[in-house]
Amino acid sequence: MTSALVPTKIQENLKKFLQDNKKCDLLTAYLFFLERKHKIQPVLFPQSKLIYQSAESAVEILEKEGKLWHEATIRISFSQEAVNERTRRVYICPFCGWVQGDNTHPTPQDAIYDHVGRCPENKELVGGLKAKRFFISEDPEVIKNYIKERKAPITKTVYSSVVTGKLFNSRQGVVEDFLRHYLKPMTLLEVQGQNRFEMEESFLAFIQGQLEEEKIAAFVEALAEHEEFMPYLSKWVDLEEEE
Repeated sequence: MTSALVPTKIQENLKKFLQDNKKCDLLTAYLFFLERKHKIQPVLFPQSKLIYQSAESAVEILEKEGKLWHEATIRISFSQEAVNERTRRVYICPFCGWVQGDNTHPTPQDAIYDHVGRCPENKELVGGLKAKRFFISEDPEVIKNYIKERKAPITKTVYSSVVTGKLFNSRQGVVEDFLRHYLKPMTLLEVQGQNRFEMEESFLAFIQGQLEEEKIAAFVEALAEHEEFMPYLSKWVDLEEEE
């Protein structure tokens, strides 16, 4: 019966756990067994004050409840055009070729002055300061050289995190951020030993089902088949009789 209820690997883990925790009681040992038998990896989501059976369970439940991400639509505009068909004068940086049209900036002369003063390719100094010279052209043929076809704005579906409000390119991005930053791993023993947070409904039902008296008795009977567990079983039985 032991091999079926308590696999060999779990027996070894339980044996070490009991050796390291001399005052361990029956319930603690049983919870340790349950955690490994059913691969339970509890996580706390502090924002909702709920403990889930696992990170995967938390994601699945929160997605179904619509509490993890929402679809959103954003408008993407490409870089603002500097020169277009309505431009009649351009201001050109002689050092790097940067250009500004007279109709695409509220103060184009200020823009060109600011640019040449910061241009990393401007090595000319006047009185210890960068030269502020630039080119001006009103020649339609010169202006035409600077006109670039501009892409029309597009709309895109993205995903916003319910937790943070941040936008992500995909649902998976929301999930990965959630798993990385907003869940706190716990042990089943820590779950049972605290009273600040509630267990998620399905997780609570599962644990309650596992704590039925006959299941704990079957666990004890399974361990009783191995001599190395007898000292612990005797101690647990003696304590129960005293109570």
